[in-house]
Amino acid sequence: MDLDDPVCLCFHVTRRKIIRFIKVEKPVRASQLSECFGAGTGCGWCRDYLARLMQEQADSSLDAMDLQQYQDARAAYRQQKKEQAGE
Repeated sequence: MDLDDPVCLCFHVTRRKIIRFIKVEKPVRASQLSECFGAGTGCGWCRDYLARLMQEQADSSLDAMDLQQYQDARAAYRQQKKEQAGE
């Protein structure tokens, strides 16, 4: 993923904003990343990514995923949640 690709697709919070927030605010829990423009508070898809990003900040395996793959994985996640909820 590029720095300007959105990580939180619900609120369009980019990877760059999240990394900057981590560096400046130094949150101690991944849940505190919600203070970065609401990241992780929408559908919940990005929460695992946010936690990993906070722990690793520059993990190359996360960088390898392009935006389309990330969006496709989110779509599958949301579909699975709908099916679990019986919608």
